[in-house]
Amino acid sequence: MATRRISDEPAFVLHRYDWSESSLILEVLTRQFGRTALVARGAKKPSSNFRPVLLPLQPLRLAFGGEGEIRTLKSAEWAGGLVMPTGDALLAGYYVNELILRLLARDDPHPALFDVYATVVAVLAGAKGEALEPALRAFELLLLREIGLLPALDAQTATLAALAPATRYNLVPEAGLSALPPGDPRPALPGAQWLALQRALDDAAPFGAVMREAAGAAELKPQLRALLHYHCGVSALRTRQLMMDLQSL
Repeated sequence: MATRRISDEPAFVLHRYDWSESSLILEVLTRQFGRTALVARGAKKPSSNFRPVLLPLQPLRLAFGGEGEIRTLKSAEWAGGLVMPTGDALLAGYYVNELILRLLARDDPHPALFDVYATVVAVLAGAKGEALEPALRAFELLLLREIGLLPALDAQTATLAALAPATRYNLVPEAGLSALPPGDPRPALPGAQWLALQRALDDAAPFGAVMREAAGAAELKPQLRALLHYHCGVSALRTRQLMMDLQSL
């Protein structure tokens, strides 16, 4: 891959860094090649064709090539179809990008995850307030499953015992799903909800199915947050902290 030119590759810009007075380093998510680093030479010049195109949360078609860890961007075209999210939806999009950057290794292809990412970006582009949280929970669950960090949600992880529909279970980093005694205040969901989430993950169209189930599972958020922070190696993600800071103003 490093020595041949790639053309017409579906991609999204995850992040961009200044590289020189006129150029940028891009972190992009591509469908066939995973997370990839590219140098966009001259992209900061007012006359550059790259300048109006290399935006986050917009579907692109890229051509790139070269050797080494950072390849050279040859061309970029907007694939169309989406408006830029605004407000809370824009912050949610940056949060999704941060998860990809922290959890997905470079040059590790995940075509199914790319399709999930494209779906969540499309949802965010037209989302109203109440749709944001279920969309983020669906993305988090599908991301964790795709990279092998989500235990099965239809059994207790340590014993593989079946879940009791009325018993509350907590999702814990390194321990998976475990039953909580009555009265335990930790965030948890009843077995029936975990089972429904597993069925949704196994659905032929999992993103929409998980969104529907997550909409009624408020205590899923803190459990997934703890799991993501653990695997990212941080106490708080930058974008989540930014959301909290803005909400406190």
